[in-house]
Amino acid sequence: MDIRALAMGLAFALMWSSAFTSARIIVAHAPPLGISAIRFLIAGLVAVAIARFLGQSWRLTTSQARATVIFGICQNALYLGLFFVAMQTIEASMAAIIASTMPLLVALAGLAIFGERVRPLGIVGLAVGFAGVALIMGSRLQGGGVDPWGVAYCVIGVLALTFATLAVRGASSGGNVLMIVGLQMLVGAAVLAPASLLLEEWRIDWSPEFVLAFAYTVIVPGLVATLTWFLLVQRIGAVKAATFHFLNPFFGVAIAALLLGERLGPWDVVGVGVIMLGILAVQLSRQPVTDPTRK
Repeated sequence: MDIRALAMGLAFALMWSSAFTSARIIVAHAPPLGISAIRFLIAGLVAVAIARFLGQSWRLTTSQARATVIFGICQNALYLGLFFVAMQTIEASMAAIIASTMPLLVALAGLAIFGERVRPLGIVGLAVGFAGVALIMGSRLQGGGVDPWGVAYCVIGVLALTFATLAVRGASSGGNVLMIVGLQMLVGAAVLAPASLLLEEWRIDWSPEFVLAFAYTVIVPGLVATLTWFLLVQRIGAVKAATFHFLNPFFGVAIAALLLGERLGPWDVVGVGVIMLGILAVQLSRQPVTDPTRK
C-alpha cells in the first residue's frame, strides 16, 4: 500500500466518522428524513454536474446501474436516513459504534450465507469485535438513558448497508465514478422525500450551527468521503480498502466527545479498542496469502 492510498484511507475514515457528530447537530434543528433528502438532492446534483463537466457519461454498465439503485436505497435512504432518525434520541458516539459493526457483519454474512472461507484470525476477529460491541452496549444500557428505538433504527440501517455491500461488488469499475456517486444520492433523495412528506412536520431552525453542520455534511462526509472511498477501492481493491474501517469506532467516539461533549467512560474506551482489534483482525484475515518462495 503506497503513501497516497494510506492518506486516502485515513482521510476517508476521518470524514466518514465525523458525519455522526454533524448529523447529531442537524437533527436537533430539522426533520431527519426531510433534511436528508435535501442533502442528497444538493450533493447529487453537484456531483452529476461536475461529472458531466469532466466528460463522464450518463450511460452506465449493467453492474453500475444495479449498484446505483441498490446503494442509493440501502446506503443513502435506509442506512443514513434511519441513522438520522435515530440520532434524535441517541448519542453520536453510540451511532458510530453500531455503524462500525458493518465490516464484522459483512464477514459474518459471507461465512454464514455464502459459505466463504474465513481464516482462524478472521473467526477470532469476529468474536473479539462483537464482544467489544457487547461490552459498550451492556455498559450503556446498564447506565440507562439509551433509547431502544434509536438503537433499533441504527441496527436496521447497518443491516441494509451490509446487504448492499454484499449484493454489489466491482461497482466502481468501468469509470464514471463521480457520476455513480451523484446518481446514488439522487436515488436516496427520491426515496426519502415522499417518506418525509408523509411522516414529518417540516420545520427548520436556520441557526448558524445548523447551517454550518449541514453544509459540512453535504460536502465532506456526503460527497468527498464517498468519492474518496470509490477511488480508494479502485486503487487498492475493496478488501484492502475495507481495512480502514477499523479506525471508524475510534474517530467516531473521539469526535463526538470533543465537539459535542458526549460522555466517554472507561468501558467505552476499552470497548472501542476491542472493536478496532476485531475489525482489523477480520480485514487482515481476508488479505491474500503470498507465497514467500515465489519471486
